[in-house]
Amino acid sequence: MPTGGYAESEADAAFRAELRAFAREQCPAEIRRHVAAGEKITRAVYSRWQRLLHAQGWAAPGWPREQGGTGWTLRQRMIFEEVMADEDCPPLYHHGLGHIGPVIMRFGTPAQKAEFLPRIVDASDWWCQGYSEPGAGSDLASLRTRAERDGDDYVINGQKIWTSHAHEADRIYLLARTSNQGRKQEGISLFLIDMDSPGISHRPIHTIDGWHHVNEVFLENVRVPAARLLGPEGEGWTCAKYLLERERLPPASVAQLMRQWRGLARLLTQHRDAARDYGGLDNELLSLAARIKSAREMLASAIDAMMRQEPLGARPSALKLACSSIAQDISRIALMVHGPVGAARFLDEARQAGAEGLAVQNYLFARSKTIAGGTTEVQLNVIARALFGV
Repeated sequence: MPTGGYAESEADAAFRAELRAFAREQCPAEIRRHVAAGEKITRAVYSRWQRLLHAQGWAAPGWPREQGGTGWTLRQRMIFEEVMADEDCPPLYHHGLGHIGPVIMRFGTPAQKAEFLPRIVDASDWWCQGYSEPGAGSDLASLRTRAERDGDDYVINGQKIWTSHAHEADRIYLLARTSNQGRKQEGISLFLIDMDSPGISHRPIHTIDGWHHVNEVFLENVRVPAARLLGPEGEGWTCAKYLLERERLPPASVAQLMRQWRGLARLLTQHRDAARDYGGLDNELLSLAARIKSAREMLASAIDAMMRQEPLGARPSALKLACSSIAQDISRIALMVHGPVGAARFLDEARQAGAEGLAVQNYLFARSKTIAGGTTEVQLNVIARALFGV
């Protein structure tokens, strides 16, 4: 798929060529095969690639130089994501680099920045997100996990759910209620907690795709030093909104869709050469290409606005909505191509399902795209409020 859109400068083209040469020379072939096949990316794969990027000085493309980043512009970050996806390199692990890292930079104390940021950049620490709870998913402000001050500590009790990668994580950034006064968005605080703290336990949530992504996390009288409170007490909602705006505007999402589209195009060609007729799927493929290019233009517009320090409005929600729908359609078409053979292999043994079974797994996993990170209904409400002021 051609990238289309804005005209790149000579400097951007040279930068793209430098990135491509690095990806081809430094990203291990087994990792690239793993990504190209659509297999689940584990901490071991993410971390190995992160360490290679760290050695190159590219471990934190979206961060300022003084915090261990590259100092690249947002436009350069988008080019980086596109090239790495095009070369089947893993996306950067988002919870540290894309989510909590920028929040620590914005709201953290000097001591917190010094403790946490370098360990995100060099892949020493793996973070997970403690936001959603039973009864407080889309309506996050209704959370009930409680943090009570006790001397130099907070004592936290509660439960989190749908916690991605908690079983692999060293630390969790967690929202808890410190006050019941005022609006429900008030009185929420954000904490940085070690996952091996006494009183924390987790258990897997088994999802339909057969992979282990998400977990329940339980906190029973977990003592957290007050120094691990991020930002002022009761201002966690401000931190959460800052994070979510960036979570819904990741350059990696569009780049990965472009990579998946190219894989789907190759798949259709292979099956057509085998004299299997898929009729209108070619038309759907072209429609997907147009939608992805539209999403890329939306992303480029948002990046331009951020570089001018303008409000993003409903752009992050609109982009998240578009990317979620595209991802589901790509996986649906791939499943149609593979057909019942893939379903049978998946049901026999998900972990050794082969390409056909992986198509089933990715189809099932993609069902979560319109839920994770904010449901479709939530995004539509955000867009409606921005457009109509309701």
